[in-house]
Amino acid sequence: MSMEEAVEKAKKVKLALIDIHGVLTDGAIYYDEDGKKTRAYTYWDRFGCSALTAGGIIVAFLTRESKLGHAIAQQYGVERFYETPAKMAKLDELEQELGFTDENVCYVGDEIIDTGILKRVGFAVATSDAVPEAKEVADHVTEAIGGKGIVREIAEFILKSQGKWETALEKLMSQGY
Repeated sequence: MSMEEAVEKAKKVKLALIDIHGVLTDGAIYYDEDGKKTRAYTYWDRFGCSALTAGGIIVAFLTRESKLGHAIAQQYGVERFYETPAKMAKLDELEQELGFTDENVCYVGDEIIDTGILKRVGFAVATSDAVPEAKEVADHVTEAIGGKGIVREIAEFILKSQGKWETALEKLMSQGY
């Protein structure tokens, strides 16, 4: 897909659905000295979530399972967090609730299990380190790898496509971000 076609698809986005593992994280699992597993997250993505919200885009995390997901959503200012293996059903529910269609939805994923939803949404985004199957069906592949600012990158892409980037930045700065 050409950059111009990706920009046209991004112009229609009203909802950004973001997978957690492999997108907000690098996909690695870390263990502390007590044997508890944890993952690393970046403030770049926190800024990306805030920018999308300031630009009028609804942000939601959609993941199969995540013990840290609720805490990360709260830390990033994301009010919508969904933990379910039935991602397509959740997409149906959200579209009905919000009055959106597939073309209004951006989904960001990285794994083969994301390909179904990537094929369906209006603006499909795969991480640069995603599996080949996800990249093949994506409208846009990020420069960043998982856990290294993908949401920040996508926020800028979507908001610039919609002509809202500068306004979103001004709004964030006026709020003391």
